[in-house]
Amino acid sequence: MESKTIIHNNTEIYYRIAGSGKPVMLVHGFGEDGSIWQNQIEHLQKNYLLIVPDLPGSGHSELLSKNNVTMDDYVEVLKAILEQENIQTCTMLGHSMGGYITLAFVEKYPHSISKFGLIHSSAFADSQAKIEARKKGIEFIKTHGVNEFLKQTTPNLFYNKALFKKEIYTLLEKGSHFSDEALIQYYKAMMARPDRTEVLKTFDNPILLIIGQHDKAIPFTDSMQQTYLPSNAYVHILRNSAHMGMLEETNKVNLLISEFLQFSS
Repeated sequence: MESKTIIHNNTEIYYRIAGSGKPVMLVHGFGEDGSIWQNQIEHLQKNYLLIVPDLPGSGHSELLSKNNVTMDDYVEVLKAILEQENIQTCTMLGHSMGGYITLAFVEKYPHSISKFGLIHSSAFADSQAKIEARKKGIEFIKTHGVNEFLKQTTPNLFYNKALFKKEIYTLLEKGSHFSDEALIQYYKAMMARPDRTEVLKTFDNPILLIIGQHDKAIPFTDSMQQTYLPSNAYVHILRNSAHMGMLEETNKVNLLISEFLQFSS
């Protein structure tokens, strides 16, 4: 695996390149970095060229310094990486917040995406209740800091917490490197994002939807509502997962992604 950087708007962005073949970009979610995809990287790199960024403020990437950052700002970061790699079109898979960014990317640059997938993610805008919960999260971070916030929230991303103590510990260890400003910036961008269900309705090529039956971050009922919107959807329900299917049901997720990538666009 090769580590690379790019300077975008005076911000250093870190990303990894692995494998060879058709390009696939893996976009991580909130409170994660690109290493969350490690199990998928090991499985897919034999057949695909994988581009795995650390989003601004995550992992080794610097935080965007502008005010009122939106999903479109993250889109431009990903677009810059693809341009540096001379990639005209790719498949994009996004987990959670990474799915929000993927939808924004498809909306802005539809011809740059051959197909895409939402892994525990949603095209719906935040409900008012969700916005209020995020505001409370921001206040908690300001008062108690990132570490305490992630200790409260990360275990709830797993269906069987006892079975994944090691994975939770690893996420918390990596999460300790986040700044308060980074997580607050993500929360504000998520609250401001619009409904993008139209992207699901109008995109003609295959769309992968992986759903956790026990997901509290993206409730199962909400996820199921969007499965009827695409004309070419591949829907899979993980019966033993909450929000972290890449870790909770690794082999199944690897198989589902591999099958999806083999579909012609």
